[in-house]
Amino acid sequence: MFLTIPTLLTWTRIFAIPLIVGVFYLPESVIAAADKNFWATVMFVVFALTDWLDGYLARKLDQTSSFGAFLDPVADKFLVCACVLVLVHLQRADVFVALIIIGREIAISALREWMAQIGASKSVAVHMIGKLKTVVQMVAIPFLLFDGVLFGLMDTRLWGTALIWVAAVLTVWSMAYYLQKAIPEIRARSR
Repeated sequence: MFLTIPTLLTWTRIFAIPLIVGVFYLPESVIAAADKNFWATVMFVVFALTDWLDGYLARKLDQTSSFGAFLDPVADKFLVCACVLVLVHLQRADVFVALIIIGREIAISALREWMAQIGASKSVAVHMIGKLKTVVQMVAIPFLLFDGVLFGLMDTRLWGTALIWVAAVLTVWSMAYYLQKAIPEIRARSR
């Protein structure tokens, strides 16, 4: 099931990373800074929506697979981490936020892998806190990529900065939640 429609949509999130990052490396003589921000934002939003669409289509077309279940969160994490690093490079996000977000993704991925190996993956299944963290990140990132005034009303850098810090707090909270759920299994296995 490597080439189903849902899996191909998941792959697009991975292939989108060089496009989103690359737009910022185009010379100003080719594309203005505001246009770089606009196109990076549009691409991020379009590719982020494939996260919902691939899951929907996998269920609707009965094309769910263990490979798709593996690739989907990997693609999400790659896309988010790459964009957060771009935002740090552009000085639109604090490096501390990037360390929190990327560090949590590494830690929880490792925890889930270990818990799966010992047959206790249900204790670290996705929880509402993790979903809320993802939603806040997926709103904050395009705001920070856009880096302008939206509809003449909203300063996206101001809102994006506030939301990325909220996402960082939710990131720590969700990591603490997952660790708390895993601690009984960890204690039981360390004897």
